[in-house]
Amino acid sequence: MQLLEPPGVYRPQGDTRLLTDALDEAGIHPGSNVLDVGTGTGALAVAAVRGGAARVTAVDVSARAVVTAWLNALLMPVRVRRGDALVLHYPERFDLVLANPPYVPSAPDRRRARAWDGGPDGRKLVDRICDRAPELLARGGTLLMVHSALADPDATLQRLHRADLKAAVVDRRNQDFGPVLHDRATAFEDSGLIMPGQREEELVVIRGDRTD
Repeated sequence: MQLLEPPGVYRPQGDTRLLTDALDEAGIHPGSNVLDVGTGTGALAVAAVRGGAARVTAVDVSARAVVTAWLNALLMPVRVRRGDALVLHYPERFDLVLANPPYVPSAPDRRRARAWDGGPDGRKLVDRICDRAPELLARGGTLLMVHSALADPDATLQRLHRADLKAAVVDRRNQDFGPVLHDRATAFEDSGLIMPGQREEELVVIRGDRTD
């Protein structure tokens, strides 16, 4: 299926593909209720429906992304909402929460790009997702979240464990730096975040399960 990908909306990239693969591997129970946090073009919401979800709530703070996701998921059981997915109230809990949050570490003096800047350590949204996940998930529900190893997957696992979720890295993949990371490579080297000359990052998919 060809998706609309207008300027100003985060386009599906390597992280989206990795999370989609993890979603396919995990499988979706027929009739599942899914939340897509930061839906962008709606690519993951569409993938969830095609995988068997009965209904998907797709949320983004960007008005342009909301319109794009609505168009891409037209005639599908997808409800698109504008707002902060981690603040909005939902009348039900979800069997599956999907998240591809902004996770690129950013300098305080750099103009923030909402689609990928995740704060000084890349964890501003990642930590919020970890903390909110238990109350978003139904009993037996699953969180699937992708982010770069630059944003410290071990910290994500520890935070999910503290939130009483069973957590593990379920997929990983290396990819070359894109334009954003190339632009910040020297700063990352200077801070020790990457090795000198490193121009490749590892992406990881972390799964958190509510077992109570």
